[in-house]
Amino acid sequence: MGKSKKLLMLLLTSFVLLILAACSEGAEPEVKAEEDGKSGEKYSINVAYGNQPDEPIGQMATKWKELVEEKSEGRIELKLYPSSQLGSEKDVVEQAIMGSNVIVLGGYDFLMDYVPDVGILTGPYLVDDIDELVYLTKTEWFEEIREDLREAKIEVVVPDTIYGERHLMTNEKVLTPEDLKGMKIRVPNNQMSIKTFEAMGASATPTPLGDLYTSLQQGLIDGAENPLPVLQGVKTQEVSKHVSLTGHQKFITPWVGGTEFLDTLPEDLLTLLSETGAEANEFGETVLDEQVASVKADFEEAGVEFHEVDTEPFKANVLSVYEEFPEWTSGLYDRIQELLKEQ
Repeated sequence: MGKSKKLLMLLLTSFVLLILAACSEGAEPEVKAEEDGKSGEKYSINVAYGNQPDEPIGQMATKWKELVEEKSEGRIELKLYPSSQLGSEKDVVEQAIMGSNVIVLGGYDFLMDYVPDVGILTGPYLVDDIDELVYLTKTEWFEEIREDLREAKIEVVVPDTIYGERHLMTNEKVLTPEDLKGMKIRVPNNQMSIKTFEAMGASATPTPLGDLYTSLQQGLIDGAENPLPVLQGVKTQEVSKHVSLTGHQKFITPWVGGTEFLDTLPEDLLTLLSETGAEANEFGETVLDEQVASVKADFEEAGVEFHEVDTEPFKANVLSVYEEFPEWTSGLYDRIQELLKEQ
């Protein structure tokens, strides 16, 4: 009986060793495939923005999704979350910094919380033409900004999506800064927007974009500011009937992600995200131009009056804004003006 047990144990041991050897041999190709590259891996990225799906930004994001999924042959999937579904702009930027698989439309006015100098890109009446802002993102100065953002764990994926020219929409007609006195104007919750409208003469009232319509309805605010398609997107024309063409800010916005997550993507996919984003930008700009003309017609049909204004008094009032940020690098405004002269 003792010899039988020993023989049985020997057979069992040999059998187990054979199984382990087989498993080890079967695992080798899988490990090798990972070492050879990540070409077989698929990546899912959440794309977050506060705008409605049919606004120019929403249509640009949809185009970006189509382009990147087609050109990556399915290696990247973009999941779109419009209308602040993943949270406020600031909240989603924080999610990105913490390593979430998210890319968010995070305005330069919000990013100045991490790198103060970048906020100047949203300064009032900084440029005469929106193309000048795009030019600034291609300068050595902006590359320095990019590096500073990387140190804050933020990566700029697409730097120059055109958001539009911001105008003022109010319940009462506004032609001068004096007309704004006592008016509560909805602005985004960032210091550049708040200081700009305080300098213009209004009482700046930070309010989420999604709450704008009800705030107007309930009389909590007297007006708002944004590009015309954005104002239409939240149906402000149903309450407010005056648009003042102040053009106080010309806006480009970046799509940003967290370096921790983006560093996990192969280099070719990072390049593809950037290239398709630029291509989608061109599509979005065309949509924006078409919608601005369409919105004007729709607003007039809804009884909205458009007012041309003398912008010089507004420009004079907001010059002080550029002295309101002691955390900016000394001489920043002058450096930007010199760069604009060089283009």
